[in-house]
Amino acid sequence: MATLVPLSAIDPAMVEELLDAAFGEGRHARTAYRIREGTDWLEGLSFAALDEDDYLVGTIQLWPVALTDPEGRPHPMIMVGPVAVMPGRQGEGFGKALMAASLGAIDAGFEDGAAPLPQVMIGDPDYYDRWDFTAAHTGGWHCPGPFEKHRLLARSGNPAILPREGMLGPWKPVLA
Repeated sequence: MATLVPLSAIDPAMVEELLDAAFGEGRHARTAYRIREGTDWLEGLSFAALDEDDYLVGTIQLWPVALTDPEGRPHPMIMVGPVAVMPGRQGEGFGKALMAASLGAIDAGFEDGAAPLPQVMIGDPDYYDRWDFTAAHTGGWHCPGPFEKHRLLARSGNPAILPREGMLGPWKPVLA
């Protein structure tokens, strides 16, 4: 059975090794990296999975991003991913546990009736639809690099708030 811990408790070099093993060393050229470029992952929403021998077998990172609409207004969102599980350990439920922990943390942070920020990811629609991720609202969205439109997925408690068009990129709010 997996033990989930905050990702901040794991040596960053170990996380990078796991990501390289799961996605290959060319992973930094992927569009998802461009979307979140220059931001730091969100500590309270990012987790690691340890196996029964306390070996790192999976990670999930969530990031602050925004969809900038054609009028230049940023619409903050949370980017989910990468969700990484060590090859050879995939299919054992680690990815599902990581997703449940991160999305549960998002939803729990808004128990006062406010809706959480929409979440976005690039992923397999057949796998991530179990968490209500869908491409139904992202058809007019663009990314700073190549992507398959059916794999750009969003999750929102209120899809009516999602802009119909825009460009995804890092979100760095200006603090007054």
